Amino acid sequence: MSDGFPPQDSAGEPADQHHPAPQHGAHTPGHYPGWPAPGGTLTQQRPPRRRRAGLAAAVVATSLLVGGGAGIGGAAVWDATHDDPAGSTSASPVSTSTVANQSAAPAADGSVESVAQKVLPSVVKIDVSGQQGEASGSGIILTADGTILTNNHVVELAEDGGSLRVDFNDGTSAEAKILGTDPLTDTAVIQASGVSDLTPATIGKSANLGVGQGVVAIGSPFGLDATVTSGIVSALDRPVSVGSDDQGNSTTYPAIQTDAAINPGNSGGPLVDMTGAVIGINSSIRTATSESPYGSSGQSGSIGLGFAIPIDEVMPIVDQMAKGETPTHARLGIKVGDPQGSDESGAVVSDVTSGSTAEKAGLAAGDLITQVDGQRITGADSLVATIRSYRPGDTVSVTWTAGGKEQSADLVLDSDAPSTNG
Repeated sequence: MSDGFPPQDSAGEPADQHHPAPQHGAHTPGHYPGWPAPGGTLTQQRPPRRRRAGLAAAVVATSLLVGGGAGIGGAAVWDATHDDPAGSTSASPVSTSTVANQSAAPAADGSVESVAQKVLPSVVKIDVSGQQGEASGSGIILTADGTILTNNHVVELAEDGGSLRVDFNDGTSAEAKILGTDPLTDTAVIQASGVSDLTPATIGKSANLGVGQGVVAIGSPFGLDATVTSGIVSALDRPVSVGSDDQGNSTTYPAIQTDAAINPGNSGGPLVDMTGAVIGINSSIRTATSESPYGSSGQSGSIGLGFAIPIDEVMPIVDQMAKGETPTHARLGIKVGDPQGSDESGAVVSDVTSGSTAEKAGLAAGDLITQVDGQRITGADSLVATIRSYRPGDTVSVTWTAGGKEQSADLVLDSDAPSTNG
């Protein structure tokens, strides 16, 4: 695969997944773009990658609903037992007036009410139309002049001659255009036209999260704009796969799992901590298809298992898209699958790209990758999710077994950027 982490192989296992794994703080500090940060600072350093136990957790089974649209866009169901996206259905989005803040007095700091008051002005509803129908999702305002972060699956319906319309919290609206999309991380950046003096969201640090910590989700589930739900972080670094791009590269990320209610239409909206700082992008939910009131589409509502993309992992890519650049991703240069034996845990190498960092380290087909930066790898999705949290040029320590012997090496991650060499 072009990104070094795969399409599925003939056995139906992920073949070419995003390569390597997250670092334990070995990253060279970089800078996020000028997105507002906690305390009002406009730039912040990219925090060291803190990998937590649990990244090795098995990929979520049963069905994941990409929670993007209350219509076609983002309502695709992913069944982990089949490893491919199923069909989606359209539904008429509910039209409501903007929900006004009725508080008679300022809310106490750290309360859900205070978080809502702070964040609601920075969240938008996105209506999408295209040749295949209509949908709606959510977005996060990044700049006062209308740069907005959302999910790729929210806006992809409009990519071929479709249209985007953004509804703001004050009741106004504007047309928008796509600045950039990245299917591999399921993110997109759009630009609203003719707007100014918007309220940018504060960008926090997902690396600082802990299981049990309170969080708030804001968005437009089923078209119901300005909806606020709350809960806790129920797990971290959960490998979640929701499909693949048109080259077969897996869309897999180390998700923040939350029990805050997330439904179709919440996608692209923020998951924030109790200071109101954005720590994730709400993107998918687990759904019990057998109990779905929507029939074969499996579009049931929230059952308390929602998944958000960690903000730390995608801000460098968001910066690239906002500048009109093609997003780049780290890669090892291998294709991998899951072990066939029930007693084995790790990612099995099925192919190694010539000249890649993996080949230079001595990795070969049949080797079993078991750790990245000291964190256990349980399967192909676990490895892909881990590598997706790194950037090209980062150094990671990879441990694998070959011929029954354990080996390890420090690898500098490759980039999927096109070569400029003639």
